[in-house]
Amino acid sequence: MSPQGRKNVLAIVLAGGEGKRLMPLTADRAKPAVPFAGSYRLIDFALSNVVNSGYLRVVVLTQYKSHSLDRHVTQTWRMSTLLGDYVAPVPAQQRVGKHWFLGSADAIYQSLNLIHDEKPDIVVVVGADHVYRMDFSQMVAEHIESGARCSVAAIRQPLSMSDQFGVIDVDPADPRRIRQFLEKPKDAPGLPDSPGEVLASMGNYVFDADALVEAVTDDSMLDGSAHDMGGDIVPAFVSRGEAAVYDFRDNEVPGATDRDRAYWRDVGTMRSYFDAHMDLTAALPVFNLYNYEWPVLTTYGPQPPAKITRGVDDQLVVTEHCILSPGVVVSGGAVRRSVLSPSVRIRTGAEVSDAVLLHGVRVERGAVVRNAIIDKGVTVPEGVQVGIDKEHDRARGFFVEDGITVVAKNQVVTP
Repeated sequence: MSPQGRKNVLAIVLAGGEGKRLMPLTADRAKPAVPFAGSYRLIDFALSNVVNSGYLRVVVLTQYKSHSLDRHVTQTWRMSTLLGDYVAPVPAQQRVGKHWFLGSADAIYQSLNLIHDEKPDIVVVVGADHVYRMDFSQMVAEHIESGARCSVAAIRQPLSMSDQFGVIDVDPADPRRIRQFLEKPKDAPGLPDSPGEVLASMGNYVFDADALVEAVTDDSMLDGSAHDMGGDIVPAFVSRGEAAVYDFRDNEVPGATDRDRAYWRDVGTMRSYFDAHMDLTAALPVFNLYNYEWPVLTTYGPQPPAKITRGVDDQLVVTEHCILSPGVVVSGGAVRRSVLSPSVRIRTGAEVSDAVLLHGVRVERGAVVRNAIIDKGVTVPEGVQVGIDKEHDRARGFFVEDGITVVAKNQVVTP
């Protein structure tokens, strides 16, 4: 503990996810490195929450195709070294054997040297691929007050969706104590104060540091363990009566509105990723990117401001319900209900609607893009259509799912 009596807190961000359900966006990058909302990467939301909570010693555990993720964290998340603050990406190091991370708990076990070096009292463990705002200092305070050794953040979800989450069954006599941890149950009990809802795990945890070290060490020696934080570590604490739940509904984030309070979205599928972007283009989106009291932090390099100008032959430009990132130029085209990432170019006569265009995409004259996600570095040639005829899109080698056409990074689009 620090000389002032305050708890020393180390934050661990689990960022080794492969993200198979987001292929082909994860064909060349880890899921936490997937761009989101134009200027951001998914990991920026987790790191912003941790840093805004006042925790400035952070390690990011990476593994799968981590180059772009490591580069982004290293270039973007620079802390002052004067007080020993840091955000450090740490790859799988094979410190305890010749194997990579076997699960989220094994990732922490293989990185225990980080905890031993920092000597924290409390360890905050968070996932790196959800979109939300959360003040973790409030969860840490409640964890300490509860006397639990492990606390799990949970969000209320309809009872009908219980089979999609890890569900927390609480003790009716003490609603903060976890009685059972149920993995995607089909007959989960409702909450004592709301029978139509369940508490779903958010994948965010707070541990007493010594208890976490002991738990992942014991788990490493168990045959048949999946070495997973939610599936193995938390149930071990529950079985000993040492696990508490933190209701995300109680989290008060500065600048939050009634509309976006307790917003949390798992963008792990192409449909959820696409729908989250479409929500951002609404006149009053559920998630407010413009909360300057709890900012989502990132950097996008030396980009000039976005520019909208008439095109060739003085053709007017149309922009409706869209997000235009720095470096975007729309000249004489039409953009509706779309998110344009940095350096995107829309040429004269092009039409883009209900689309997500990642860094550097070019949509040439007269081209049409609709109901599509186009990854970095793709050029849609003059007059070409993407997202209109799904069967034709499949024939051209594009990925099509749930009515969304996805063009992979640097994929060649032929006329």
